[in-house]
Amino acid sequence: MAKAFSVQATIASFGGNLLKLEHNATSTGSTMKLNLFLPAQAEKGKVPVIFYLAGLTCTGDNGAEKGFFQATASKHGIAIVYPDTSPRGLGVQGEDESWDFGTGAGFYLDATKGSYAAGYKMSSYITKELPVALYGQFENLDSSRVSIMGHSMGGHGALTLFLRNPGMYKSVSAFAPISNPKNCPWGQKAFGGYLKSEEEYDEWDATELIKKWGGDFEALIDVGDADNFYNHGQLLPENFIEAAKSKGKADKINLRMQKGYDHSYFFISTFSEDHINYHAKRLL
Repeated sequence: MAKAFSVQATIASFGGNLLKLEHNATSTGSTMKLNLFLPAQAEKGKVPVIFYLAGLTCTGDNGAEKGFFQATASKHGIAIVYPDTSPRGLGVQGEDESWDFGTGAGFYLDATKGSYAAGYKMSSYITKELPVALYGQFENLDSSRVSIMGHSMGGHGALTLFLRNPGMYKSVSAFAPISNPKNCPWGQKAFGGYLKSEEEYDEWDATELIKKWGGDFEALIDVGDADNFYNHGQLLPENFIEAAKSKGKADKINLRMQKGYDHSYFFISTFSEDHINYHAKRLL
């Protein structure tokens, strides 16, 4: 069987290796780059996996280089996948005109509108094509023990993909997630550009999806109270919590407002250990 990924670099990291990979993805119609951290334990047997979804303007490098996730993941023997945030170079009109839409801003949904519908299929890529390709080539990844987390737009992605795919992930966590995108400027811009009708917005909004969730729901969510985007109404985690409360799903959601922290990787790296430990308890 032909290998899906070519390895562009292998970098020693916390006793394991960070692999810089690329492959031709059919769901996005583009060459996709990503990072894969394999802990030392992967040399002896199967290890669980966490997908980390990055935010607006980011690539698969940001979390791997600035999140400090590998330090704790290596102790537990957990692999981490750092995908890109959108297809790149498709030549879709308007995809490079602004930083919060198009390139680097795929919003982890499957677009249905206009030219974006052909390649902006980040939900299908993250939940279907990418994991199948990874598990096929890297047999030391345990496809039965998988969790997901993300930051900002990636926090939105983590919550929505978890809620849209019951049973796929063992746990979910988020840093400063865009929690109610249909009611914030970032989300309204993205949904308006990617989705052909407002009726589709609820399908990609965590605050709406939690209302339909069956059974218990559990999550760890960190938000900085000095986050400029939070304070200007882009994140709206309170809306998510209120929707969960209305359906009796809020008891196991740990929303932590972190005093003095902003939206940056200084914030993420400070609490990355907590998030890896949170997932480790559910994966190991």
